[in-house]
Amino acid sequence: MTALEADRQTIIQAYLYGFPLVFNLDQVTRYTTTGVGSNPAAPFNALSHARTLAGPADTFVTINNDTLYSMAQVDLSVGPVELRVPDTAGRYYVLQFVDAWTNNFAYVGHRATGTRAGTFLLVPPSWDGDTGDAVVIRFPTTVASIVGRWAVSGDDELPAVHALQDATTLTPRNPDAVPAGLALPDPGVPESALFLEKLRVWSQQFPPAPRDRPLQASLASTGIAVVGDSPYASIALSDAARLVGDLEAAQQSLHSFLTHGSTPEVNGWKLTFHAFDYNLDYFEIGALDDDRFKIVDSEVRIPERAAAALGGLWGNHAYEAAYIVSYVDDHGDQLTGERTYTLRLDPEPPVSAYWSLTMYSVPDFYLVENPIERYSIGDRTPGLVRDEDGALTITISHERPADERAAANWLPSPAGDFRPVMRMYEPAPAALEGHYTVPAITRSAG
Repeated sequence: MTALEADRQTIIQAYLYGFPLVFNLDQVTRYTTTGVGSNPAAPFNALSHARTLAGPADTFVTINNDTLYSMAQVDLSVGPVELRVPDTAGRYYVLQFVDAWTNNFAYVGHRATGTRAGTFLLVPPSWDGDTGDAVVIRFPTTVASIVGRWAVSGDDELPAVHALQDATTLTPRNPDAVPAGLALPDPGVPESALFLEKLRVWSQQFPPAPRDRPLQASLASTGIAVVGDSPYASIALSDAARLVGDLEAAQQSLHSFLTHGSTPEVNGWKLTFHAFDYNLDYFEIGALDDDRFKIVDSEVRIPERAAAALGGLWGNHAYEAAYIVSYVDDHGDQLTGERTYTLRLDPEPPVSAYWSLTMYSVPDFYLVENPIERYSIGDRTPGLVRDEDGALTITISHERPADERAAANWLPSPAGDFRPVMRMYEPAPAALEGHYTVPAITRSAG
C-alpha cells in the first residue's frame, strides 16, 4: 500500500485525533532540549524552575502570569521515580500530571493533597513492586509531564517560592538507568508528511487508552499503523503535494472547532469548564472520577481534546482551575486593540484561591508586550481602585487610559486582535454551576 490511501476526510480525522499527542510531545521536546522562556531546559526526570513570572518571551500557548512554573518531563522507562514536596504552609500550589495524550490523570497540591510535606512514587503503567510508605501515582504512558504552579502575589514573595521549588525533588530509584526518551521520526520524511510520521511513531510508542484503539486502527489508510520503516520516506511527490492541502484543511477544521465548537457561551465568554474532560480512563490521586467532568460522546471528545491542546495545552480540570475565554465584545464583534473596552465585575468571581484576567494575542495565544509590563490583572494585583459600590471596573485598551482611575485598573491589549482568559483557581460551585456569570466585555463609546 502507499502511505496515502486515505481520502481528505480521513486525514482530517487523523489530524484531530493525533494533534494532542504530536503537539504535546513537541513541547516535551522543547522543555528537554531548549527550554521555554523563563524555564530552562532540563533532562528527563529533572525539574526546571522558572524564577520569574511568565512574560512575552515565554512563547507557550496560553501560559499564565499568576504563578511560577516548575516543569518536569518524566520518563518512567527507567522505572519508578520518587517525588518529594515540601510543606508550603498554606500557599497555593498544584502539580498537575499530564500523560502523552494530554490526559490530566493526577494532582498534588493545595486542593488535592493539602500543603504539608509528602512523598509520592511515580510508577510506569505495568509496574508492580514495593511502594514503601509513598503514595503511588501510576502513569498511563511512560512519558508524562508534571506542570507545577506556585502562587506568587508579588516580587517580595519570590525568595520564599524559590525555596519551595528547590525543596521539590524527583529521584529515580535506579539512578544509573538512562531514559529512553521519545522515538525519533525518520529523518528522510519530507516536511509535508512530518505530522503523520510523528503520529505514527509516537502513537506506537505510547498506545492510547483502550477505548481509542479502534479509532486509531480505523485510520490505518493514512499510514500511521505501519511498523518499522517509515512509509512516508519514499512518498510520491503527488501524494506529498496533496497532503499539504489535506493538512491545511485539517488545521482549518481544528481552528473552527476551537472558536465555534461545542463549548457553551454566556455574555460572549466561552465557558471552557469541560474543555479538559476528555480523560475517561485514568484517575490517580487528586483527579476526580466524576461524571460531571467527563465528555462521553467520542464525536465531541476527540475534537475537544485537540482544541484544548491548541488553545490551552496543559490546562487544568475546572475543579482545580476554571477557565473562560472571550473573542468578542458586547456587540458580538472581535476584540481588537483599535477599540477601548471595560469589564465591570460586581461581584468578583467566587473562588477559594484567587482569580485573574490575562491578555493573549490572536491567533498564537501568547502574552502581549506592553509598556507597564502588566500581562494579567486580578484580586492580588496591587493598586487597583474599586468603584464606590465596591465593584471592580477593568479597562482594556492598547493605549494607556487618560483617566487615572482607569489607568490603575488597565489591562493593556495588543494593537490587533486579542483574546483574554479569566482564570478562577479553586472556583466555588456557583461559578461551575452557572449561578455566577462574568458580564460581557463592553465596547466604550467613540
